[in-house]
Amino acid sequence: MHKMQSSILVGGLLFMCLSVSAVPKPDEKPQRVVDRELSGKDHYNAEHHNTQYDHEAFLGEDAKTFDQLPPEESRRRLSLIVDKIDSNGDNFISHEELKDWIRFTQKRYIMEDVERQWIQQNPDEKETITWDEYKKMVYGFLDHMDPADVERDEEGMSYKSMIKRERRRWAAADSDADDALTKQEFVVFLHPEDSDLMKDIIVLETMEDIDKDGDGRISLAEYIGDMYRHDGDDDQQQQEENEPEWVKNEREQFKAYRDKNGDGFMDQEEVKTWILPQDFDHAEAESRHLIYEADADADQQLTKDEILNKYDLFVGSQATDFGEALARHDEF
Repeated sequence: MHKMQSSILVGGLLFMCLSVSAVPKPDEKPQRVVDRELSGKDHYNAEHHNTQYDHEAFLGEDAKTFDQLPPEESRRRLSLIVDKIDSNGDNFISHEELKDWIRFTQKRYIMEDVERQWIQQNPDEKETITWDEYKKMVYGFLDHMDPADVERDEEGMSYKSMIKRERRRWAAADSDADDALTKQEFVVFLHPEDSDLMKDIIVLETMEDIDKDGDGRISLAEYIGDMYRHDGDDDQQQQEENEPEWVKNEREQFKAYRDKNGDGFMDQEEVKTWILPQDFDHAEAESRHLIYEADADADQQLTKDEILNKYDLFVGSQATDFGEALARHDEF
């Protein structure tokens, strides 16, 4: 994590899902799976409320399309979406209807991602993909690389360690232990954050990423160092004094909430509580937030007019010259 995370949302973490279809690079920071937020954007920071978080929570991948539309077209498409959200046809959008829609958009993103990668990794459309087939498809290019490049491990992970990590996740997702994944098992492999069976794997991956000295726990320095790096040659006190406000807030979050037993470190259980909170529902929180922001008459539900009047909160528009986006013409 290289950016500020909102302490307003419990866990304050990025929506980071493994995308193994892209050719991995060993010098990139490994993609870590955490409690899945609704957007990779910060919802709040010290200066402002970021509506792009709301756009991605409300629209999923379609947020990119709406960003390219002029305001009139954004409103027109938003009007059609409101009709879909109003499942009981009473012309009001309730908290539950909005929450269901947000969950639907996030689930749609996951299934489209899985479908795309399933086709890429399984061009013969077989019932299962074996580990050897997957490894050859994703990492076959390593056969033509210098062994030293395969082994190198700088700030990120070496290809060797990346394969080891994915092998372990593959085995955990392989419920029948036949070393081949069905499409449903492939969903768990790509998106373990949605499976109770994968919680230990998620915690282990997080520990491996942040615990730089390998002592089995995460110090405050490791926690901050994972999301922010100091520049210059100042001593530690000067560096901390010059840190952005959000970094100072994260230091306080660590001391007050992450390190529950006050020993100066996060152990595996504390990490699990941090990245996989049991008592927080992102869709629930986002639904309440959107209603709070758009509910002009404070009746705890939204009309189409209230939503359209706040179209920039729900979908936004940069009024660019890109023209109509090609995605989802069937819906609009």
